[in-house]
Amino acid sequence: MIISSDEITERVSSGDLTLEPYSEDSQQPASYDLRAGEDYILKKGECTLVHSMEKVGLPADLAATLMCRSSFGRRGVLIGGGYVDPGFRGNLTLCLVNMGQEDVQLKKGERCVQIIMHEVRDGKKLYEGRYQDSEGSVEARN
Repeated sequence: MIISSDEITERVSSGDLTLEPYSEDSQQPASYDLRAGEDYILKKGECTLVHSMEKVGLPADLAATLMCRSSFGRRGVLIGGGYVDPGFRGNLTLCLVNMGQEDVQLKKGERCVQIIMHEVRDGKKLYEGRYQDSEGSVEARN
């Protein structure tokens, strides 16, 4: 089940879910729009690692899917690697690929990717991988 805006805001207020800094303008009916952590140029034909402004912290009963906002999709920007496991903490590195005909400017604070949170039943195992507590854009780690 996808959680609603009411549940997202309730969980953020209670401290069960981290979206910091939280913005009401980013809250959607069944998702939250992540914002770019700095200015980027998404060059045509290239993958750019963009970090989210928000630090995200998912509890054991939530996982998340990432999707580009449709306004970016209409310009040919796609996202790779769009899943976040329960227990993840840190900035998210968004792998944005510009398949459009021209470079796309992405400004710090601009909403670019939707995070859609899903309920995980009987979730007991938390993410403890190599990207835990990420800060900024993180290259691939072996």
